[in-house]
Amino acid sequence: MHSKRDVVIFDFGGVLIDWNPRYLYRKLFGDDEAAMETFLAEVTTPEWNLQQDAGRSWDEAVRLLTAEHPTKAELIAAYQHRWEETLGGPIDDSLHILRELKEAGHPLYGLTNWSQQTFPVALERFDFLALFDGIVVSGREGMVKPDPKLYETLLERYDIDPSRAVFIDDNRTNVDAAEAFGIHGIHFHTPAQLRAELVELGFLPR
Repeated sequence: MHSKRDVVIFDFGGVLIDWNPRYLYRKLFGDDEAAMETFLAEVTTPEWNLQQDAGRSWDEAVRLLTAEHPTKAELIAAYQHRWEETLGGPIDDSLHILRELKEAGHPLYGLTNWSQQTFPVALERFDFLALFDGIVVSGREGMVKPDPKLYETLLERYDIDPSRAVFIDDNRTNVDAAEAFGIHGIHFHTPAQLRAELVELGFLPR
């Protein structure tokens, strides 16, 4: 064991769950990939979606954006009403790691930027989320990573000692925010890279 750390905190989207609005919008735009990319970059932007992760209701989000882009009303509404189609499946190799960590007895927690309205869909679809000892969902708390208060909420709610924890996220800024608390950060790129780092830390056997 290279450290006394034994607690693992996971981000979900991009680490354990393959989420991408293109899964939905390729159905709506067909072969016009360029038009789809323009729509996602200029209308239903990541910044717009993040507001739902921060607690804004989907009804309000769609209403406000439709007022700005009335000719795109149906496409905007699809983001809400067909949201489940933005989900791919689990990232299988990451899921194998999660199950190994659980079997080894490591406490597991989730810290995710996710709308409180759509997270129940993920809970129903992905049974492995039941493996976690606790999950903090940004939309329920009204703030998103990398807000330090969201990390504080997780640590205090579940009495997690930062010096015993690692945090895995595919967003470098979110990892940096965790490290500011003394948590060991792992910037996720691939399951193989994640496994190698967890092995090096002593969480998984060589």
